[in-house]
Amino acid sequence: MKTQVCIIGGGPSGLLLSQLLHLQGIDNVVLERQSRDYVLGRIRAGVLEHGFAELMREARCGERMDREGEIHEGFFIAHDGRMDRVDLHRYSGGSSVVVYGQTELTRDLYEARDRMQGTVVHDVQDVQLHDIAGTSPSVSYRKGDERVRVECDFVIGADGFHGVSRKSIPAGVLSEYEKVYPFGWLGVLSRTKPVSPELIYARHERGFALCSLRSQVLSRYYIQVPLSDKVEDWSDADFWAELRRRVPSDVAARLVTGASIEKSIAPLRSFVAEPMRYGSLFLAGDAAHIVPPTGARGLNSAASDIHYLYHAMLSHYRDGDDSGLDGYSAKALARVWKAQRFSWWMTTMLHTFPDSLAYDRKLQDTDLAYLFSSEAAMRSLAENYVGLPF
Repeated sequence: MKTQVCIIGGGPSGLLLSQLLHLQGIDNVVLERQSRDYVLGRIRAGVLEHGFAELMREARCGERMDREGEIHEGFFIAHDGRMDRVDLHRYSGGSSVVVYGQTELTRDLYEARDRMQGTVVHDVQDVQLHDIAGTSPSVSYRKGDERVRVECDFVIGADGFHGVSRKSIPAGVLSEYEKVYPFGWLGVLSRTKPVSPELIYARHERGFALCSLRSQVLSRYYIQVPLSDKVEDWSDADFWAELRRRVPSDVAARLVTGASIEKSIAPLRSFVAEPMRYGSLFLAGDAAHIVPPTGARGLNSAASDIHYLYHAMLSHYRDGDDSGLDGYSAKALARVWKAQRFSWWMTTMLHTFPDSLAYDRKLQDTDLAYLFSSEAAMRSLAENYVGLPF
């Protein structure tokens, strides 16, 4: 099989790039280890920054997002029994975010690839990258009893943290930076009316909590838990009781509870791999970087990678200009590290850290007090949350 671009990973990043390239006549193939049903069953974040929403529209995949997604112009931070609102629209110069579940976004991208008869190969096993240091790379994989080789110009590694792409870069070339947090998020998805029309980030001495939503009838809630906890340790009743303890009393009083549709624990970590290019291989999304979900930067950081890659590929094939490809890693990493900083700051300010000093807790108090007393601080938070310019 021959193609121009071989994309490893059939999540939202790989599918979005595939769709954008196809619209410009750039042939590509997407390889995904899991089944389509498995990919669509993954429950992930649903806060899309302004730039991501525009990219979905450019890919002709934004109709349902615009129809069903919710425009949020602010969110709340609950602390000390009260709630303060962050006015994103005011402090970002008129921008906002779209609350739209990643599962639905991925479904839209799959349907778009189907309409255009794009090539997405599922259930591929034993993926191997060949000759990526040079200009004639290829990717081989096994599908059932058949071994297939894809010859291409470029390989895009959008196959996540555990994928084969980053691991194919020689150890002496790659530098990795990581911070593991001493807690995780226990998340519950329920078919209940959200407790608030806007997200509530809650700081509490018992631990962080987040009240989020996917629609007006589908809620997503999280509480901070120790890494030693397991999903089986938490009944639905225990989860709702703990969530009520961590939010202001008026929020707890109007909380509608119900059976969990999905329940999981996600450990929090920060991770960056440099560089994001090696020869003909380009990394994107979780294959190169991970952030804690506190600042809603993970999926959005992946989208910025796709924006840079798409325009770089377009310049290469349309104009013979390789400057975008040559500068991809540096440009992408500059924005990635800003997202890392913002996510680290939000996580540090809002979570309860085991064994923290009284000094550390006082700094957290001061950080929150300063935030709501300074328009400059509010502008900084708002511009990062709605998304820095590409």
